[in-house]
Amino acid sequence: MKNSIVPYLVKRFLRFDNEQPFIFLSAILAFLGISLGVMVLIIAMALMNGFDKEFKKKLTIMNYPLTIIPKFYGSVNDSLLIDLQNKFPHLKFSPYVQSSVMARNGDKLEGGYIFGVNFSQEVQVNSVLNDALKNTQVNKFDVVVGKSLKDEFNLYIDDRLMYIFTHVEPGGLSVTPKIKRFKVRSVFDSGLSAYDKAYSYTTLSSMQAILSIPSNQYDGIHIFSSDPHVDILKIKEMLPVSVSIKGWWEDNLNFFAALELEKAALFIVLMLIILIASINIISSLLMTVMNRRAEIALLLSLGATSIEVKKVFLYLGIVIGISGILAGIVFGMGGLWILSTFDIISLPKDVYPTTTLPLDLSLKDFILIITGAFTIVIVSAYYPAKKASEVDILTVLRNE
Repeated sequence: MKNSIVPYLVKRFLRFDNEQPFIFLSAILAFLGISLGVMVLIIAMALMNGFDKEFKKKLTIMNYPLTIIPKFYGSVNDSLLIDLQNKFPHLKFSPYVQSSVMARNGDKLEGGYIFGVNFSQEVQVNSVLNDALKNTQVNKFDVVVGKSLKDEFNLYIDDRLMYIFTHVEPGGLSVTPKIKRFKVRSVFDSGLSAYDKAYSYTTLSSMQAILSIPSNQYDGIHIFSSDPHVDILKIKEMLPVSVSIKGWWEDNLNFFAALELEKAALFIVLMLIILIASINIISSLLMTVMNRRAEIALLLSLGATSIEVKKVFLYLGIVIGISGILAGIVFGMGGLWILSTFDIISLPKDVYPTTTLPLDLSLKDFILIITGAFTIVIVSAYYPAKKASEVDILTVLRNE
């Protein structure tokens, strides 16, 4: 009989009471609040992870997974490149020469960088250029520009675009900047307008000729690696002291630290929704305790233990909380499916790296959400359950 009294009372106290409808209403509000909080948390964390993943993907392409840069002039050359290719055949290498420039078209000026690359090697480390150069041959003094620069200057294929180099050369009693016109051969679109406006690509021989750099020397080497965090350690071991290597993440530490902080702050703020909803669990259970004081005292006088009474109200709160969590999971997953299946929200491409909502709910975040919500439910249900087990039998039966 004792084993069946706890679930029996839980079912009884969950029923709608005509005499005290506000108790049931408070329980419903707690259920809805918890389910809403879990749903919002699931969708918000999926969005944060999705944007984080998209930004990393774009930045990895335009910043390159790994880059070798010289500490001294002339230390990055053909000898180093061949050595790296022999020792790391699973990696892709693309040497480059770069210069800061001002692009000019009519009265418009735009600052940026121009890279001289071997396009047959560059397309192996840069998927954006690979897409832009399909069935396209880039010759000497041709240039590949970004979509943002093309739109700003209103350029077309085979148009001429002037580049003013920051390198200067003597001319009589003064120095003048180097100026060269390039033919626009193709347009790339990385999805990040800042890179599309600032980066341009031409042939390696073009840049070496303009900057008077020997054909066997480079400003650096771009490296494609599917696991850069591991490969950077291996490459460091064999590099000479005259060069260094850096990963794409080293230039974006503050950016991703800010994203992680924003994600943590959002998680805490949205968890407050569940915390506020849990107040309704406390109020609902306390009202039930106050309303059922006579019944609790009678149960205790007939042999029910205080632990059993505590279990009744603890389970009552857990049932309300867990049902809200399960409903929130269903609504949250349903919301993710709707957002990923139907094009409900469209993002401006010049601001975000994607035009559709990126969604990626990690298992870690899902477990944190469920664990956090369940912990709040347990804590909320414990205090009313403890108060119910402390009912004074003599006082209650004497007064009621």
